[in-house]
Amino acid sequence: MVAQLLKDFDSPDEVNKQLDKMGYNIGVRMVEDFLAHTPSAKRCTQLEEVADVICKQGFRMFLGIVPEIRNWNAAKDEFSLVLAENPLAEFVELPPHCADSLWYSNIICGVIRGALEMIQMEVRCWFIGDTLRGTDNTEIRVKFIKILEDSLPAGED
Repeated sequence: MVAQLLKDFDSPDEVNKQLDKMGYNIGVRMVEDFLAHTPSAKRCTQLEEVADVICKQGFRMFLGIVPEIRNWNAAKDEFSLVLAENPLAEFVELPPHCADSLWYSNIICGVIRGALEMIQMEVRCWFIGDTLRGTDNTEIRVKFIKILEDSLPAGED
């Protein structure tokens, strides 16, 4: 899929955007499946709880791995997910022309954004490092932006 996107789009940055958009659309749907298969899941009231559910239940359910939660900021509104192994990047080599700009697994960031938006949380999500780029682990940074308010379409009360 990523190879085809590289053929279809001019730049690795555009491919990153497309991967994020695809992930977002997957995450919007995936949250329903997650909630249906985890009836014991309770409403999270703090970002620390959300991070714990993402790691211990979400990643395990959909990717078969459990990332570590690290590097909380002082405000406790930003953290890193550190993947010792990334099943999406197994047997992958980045083409030399995009080794410094393509985030091969950027679809994961979109999934996280889409799923959390469905439970009224706006977050920003981006890669810090990737084993495909020579780092020891794959690290994804997640920053809480705001709680989204339920809104009715215009004209409906």
